[in-house]
Amino acid sequence: MNNLNIEVYDDRFYQLVGNNFKLDELYDQVIWAEGPVWQQDTGFLIFSDVKGNRMYRWSESEGTQVFRDPSYFSNGNSIDTQGNLVTCEHGRRCISRTNKDGEIVVLVDNIEGKKLNSPNDVVVKSDGSIWFTDPPYGILSNDEGQKAPSEIIGCYVYRFDPITQEINIATFNTMRPNGLAFSPDEKTLFVADMSVVEFQKNGLHHLVAFDVNGKYLENRRTVSEINPGIPDGFRISQNGLIFCSCGTGIIVLLTDGTKLGQFVLNKTTSNCAFGSNEQTLFITATNSLYRLTMN
Repeated sequence: MNNLNIEVYDDRFYQLVGNNFKLDELYDQVIWAEGPVWQQDTGFLIFSDVKGNRMYRWSESEGTQVFRDPSYFSNGNSIDTQGNLVTCEHGRRCISRTNKDGEIVVLVDNIEGKKLNSPNDVVVKSDGSIWFTDPPYGILSNDEGQKAPSEIIGCYVYRFDPITQEINIATFNTMRPNGLAFSPDEKTLFVADMSVVEFQKNGLHHLVAFDVNGKYLENRRTVSEINPGIPDGFRISQNGLIFCSCGTGIIVLLTDGTKLGQFVLNKTTSNCAFGSNEQTLFITATNSLYRLTMN
């Protein structure tokens, strides 16, 4: 068990999040851990080592094992409505699906013949549509993909329908979109916009929200500026709590932007995912995978 520091900014933290916490480091042998997702059917947590070009799986009984090597520099992961794994690949600049028989299928890698930049994070809506972000981090160097020029002017949030094969830009109103998650009623899509990575003085490190209108996103507004560091990946619980990565751990916010508190890991944190229930949060932070139990 690791020492866990907690900063509480609002007394509602204890009522809404819990008052008994335990943090376990499950694995620490990756280069840059990302994209955790719980696969309910198998009881495995899947996560990516973006810079190590591998994917891993973890279970209570078997610990951590290599799941895919190489992984095409996989990053974010999600589970579709059929229980299949959906993955953002920097290497092939695509969204892929791993069927239950192990077959890996490229779902989409371009829009109107122009190659995507490097899909970063992905969520699947209850209607089966796949929503993902496409910043350039996999094509800027060979560290987590292959260096290449962008064929698309801009970094957007996309919606892809695996039934009709239709892809559309859901909003042009993002600079460097990264993590994303739907509100419990799916009427709002929250997005991490983190252009501060490129523009230290003028860039953003904000969580923003959009209204979902069919295939499109409307009415962008700022939810919260995330400090320290940047918002990368995040998850939203059924009772409307945002668990958002930052430079030192996981910040817990209400959907109106009120910050309740922070789980301080003292290392750059990239993403998180609920386990079999929302009392278990798996966290990827730099080289490690953690499990946070909240009661």
